[in-house]
Amino acid sequence: MPRPTKCRLICRFPQTLEFSPSKEADEKEPIILTVDEYETIRLIDKEGLSQDQCSKRMQIARTTAQKIYDSARKKLADVLVDGRPLKIDGGEYRLCSGGNSFCGMDECYKLEINRDFQKSKGDNIMRIAVTYENGQVFQHFGHTEQFKLYDVKDGKILSSEVVGTNGQGHGALAEVLNALQADTLICGGIGAGAKMMLAAAGIKLYGGVTGSADAAVESLLNGSLSFNPDVQCNHHEGEHHGGSCGGHEGHSCQHGNCGK
Repeated sequence: MPRPTKCRLICRFPQTLEFSPSKEADEKEPIILTVDEYETIRLIDKEGLSQDQCSKRMQIARTTAQKIYDSARKKLADVLVDGRPLKIDGGEYRLCSGGNSFCGMDECYKLEINRDFQKSKGDNIMRIAVTYENGQVFQHFGHTEQFKLYDVKDGKILSSEVVGTNGQGHGALAEVLNALQADTLICGGIGAGAKMMLAAAGIKLYGGVTGSADAAVESLLNGSLSFNPDVQCNHHEGEHHGGSCGGHEGHSCQHGNCGK
């Protein structure tokens, strides 16, 4: 029986998921770079870490880190030499939470997010977050300045409050929701990268929702919420792709796909 793959700890999801050298190149078969391969490129080539430091940050063996890095570099060479499109998707990884699976870096931005936004909740409480502006569901997840949180038990809203995002950019908003212990997000448009981060954090997404935030939560609770599972990202949130935000779920250890 083959040994199960050990999940690679990922600190940051890529903000751009698709690259194409030209419109003509879009007709070619894309190269797929996995999220864990992307992380080795980010850590070694962008941050300047050694392969040993990279392996410790990702909590894997050095030989494993080297193998992933070599695969990533080969794929990037194919993109550059053959002029093929590049997509980032999939892989075996788990998201660093700044908590029990923390990478150990003192300067990790997630520690600050956890300090600023960590919010406890009682037993058997479901916490629903809604992108929020003036009572309405705000339509651009990556630019939301507020979430409205609803604590629900036995299908009934116990309390609600509005929480500011303190100017956090779209790359950190999923981390904010994770620190707030949100179980569910209701929003308007959302990009593929954010969807990947929410999936990795185990946060259920209901996108493409409009209208009153309070009414949306009530509809969710009574099973009548109208939402779009393949929601389109209106502002692309820093991504260059054809407008579709679906199909980038990846493989996350929170979902049980990796060995210990």
